[in-house]
Amino acid sequence: MEQQQQQTPSLDDCLKLLKGERDEQRLAGLLLVTKFCNGDDLGSLRKVYNAVGAHFLDRLLRTGMGKGSVSGGDNRDMYLQLSVTVLAAFCRVPDIAASKEMVLKIPLILEIMPEVSGSPVLEECYEFLYLVITSYEDGATVFYESGGMKVLASQMSSLPDGSHMMELAMKIIQSILSRLSQDVVTNTYVSELSMMVATVARQFALLHNSLKFEALHLLSEIFSSKYSKPLCDALCAMVGNNWPDHMRAGIAAILQNRVEPAEKLHALILAEFVMSIMGEGWLLGQPNLPDLPNSIPADRCFLLVLESARLKGVLLVKGTLIKVINGLNETINVVLEYLQDAKEHGQKKGNDLLASVRVVGSYLAETPNACKEKVRELLDYMLTIEGEDEPSPFHSISFLLPMMCQITMDIEGCEALISSGGYKAVAECLIKFIGPSGNVDGDDSCTYLACDTILNLLLKKEQMRFRMDESTFIDLLKALGYWAGNANDLSVIIMASSICALIFDYTSEETLLNHPNFDNSSLHNLYKIIARSLASCKQDMSDMVREETDLLEIVTSGFSRWANRFPRLREAAERT
Repeated sequence: MEQQQQQTPSLDDCLKLLKGERDEQRLAGLLLVTKFCNGDDLGSLRKVYNAVGAHFLDRLLRTGMGKGSVSGGDNRDMYLQLSVTVLAAFCRVPDIAASKEMVLKIPLILEIMPEVSGSPVLEECYEFLYLVITSYEDGATVFYESGGMKVLASQMSSLPDGSHMMELAMKIIQSILSRLSQDVVTNTYVSELSMMVATVARQFALLHNSLKFEALHLLSEIFSSKYSKPLCDALCAMVGNNWPDHMRAGIAAILQNRVEPAEKLHALILAEFVMSIMGEGWLLGQPNLPDLPNSIPADRCFLLVLESARLKGVLLVKGTLIKVINGLNETINVVLEYLQDAKEHGQKKGNDLLASVRVVGSYLAETPNACKEKVRELLDYMLTIEGEDEPSPFHSISFLLPMMCQITMDIEGCEALISSGGYKAVAECLIKFIGPSGNVDGDDSCTYLACDTILNLLLKKEQMRFRMDESTFIDLLKALGYWAGNANDLSVIIMASSICALIFDYTSEETLLNHPNFDNSSLHNLYKIIARSLASCKQDMSDMVREETDLLEIVTSGFSRWANRFPRLREAAERT
């Protein structure tokens, strides 16, 4: 063991070789350095650099390029790899990277890069460029004037996704744009910059690490420039490139995950600019990305942008909120025109039609008065749309529930829903959610939206002279009794009771029992939940009951109106 330690070369041994008079000694010293010198040991790197000297390093690099002569061998490839490796290592020392000797090597490294594509030495070329450009004040200018943009543009698309080289290439671009006028860069190298943007967009879509955010920031910086118009034109002319789909996937990923508000703002800025290039329909484009195994639905990006646009505290910056909302308004008009065309051609089945209804429903839930006339003209049609695998409309009704709940808060909206037959669609949807024969697992939000919509209609029935048809309210009463009959959740019981209380205005105990599709068991369920609701009013009010005061008032006032027509219920209520 002691003998082995004695044979291991030390830094002093290397320094002696590096200070030798012959090239062979210096080469041997550099080779030893690459085997044991830690790249993070800046002090040792400084000693090695001082010992070997800038002149010998320049000769070694030029010999590797076939432009010079270092005595002691004729292995160009070895000289080239050795010289670039040690140069990249030396540049980890900031003042060496910032030296004029290193900056003067930028054109030589750029000349080397096309020749070493696919070689391990290429990564060291990128590292050298990044360290020198970011350390020397005029490094970006030298890179730019030496044709660095052309070299970078030609290579980036072939670099491995998410690789260290790709990261360095993106950082080089960012440094160039931050140190030089983007006006100059864009006007001179617009084609190259567009190719770089396409590659960065791919990283933005595919990666799920910190480099994804680096891509986001770089793209946002590029598009936010007032000089981006020529770039937008060049991107628009790129035929067959997937950059718009990659942008959509990346933006959707940022908006649907828990990230800082500033990151979502960057994503919305990108969405605004891509819409300006590709048109508003881009938000609803069908992705075609074989490199993304889990492709996003066609409407996902639109819905996420819409949801993010609600966060006004985040978005009232640079006018982005207004621009995005304007884009959404135009997109909705495109979707409505598409649905109008489908209606005129008698098309009612298809996942693309269903996706369009989902978009309209989500948008109008927040802005129920947008495109009011067009929406109400199409409402009856949208309620009949089915997905490819649906035997009857259901998802289309579910998607429109938020909007229908909103519009039924006023008389005009209620009348529109009644005239379109929408109230029956909502009732049937609610029955599927809560009834005994329903085979659909609806989430609570959809269930309560349907309940609120029915309540809105029934509360205004006298003003509109609206009467729910018997077959609909019989099926709805049975479903409500089934849903709340054995429930422990008081909010479910009170909600079901309030709807029943309004429907009971239409009928009587005798009428219900004489109906062929209604029996004692169904009536018993209804009496049980109404009695429990009435009893909760007489007891000490819990926080839950206080929250449901408005609904309980519907139940108690209804009971006072029709109790004489429901004698068995009146007896049950008096006993509680």
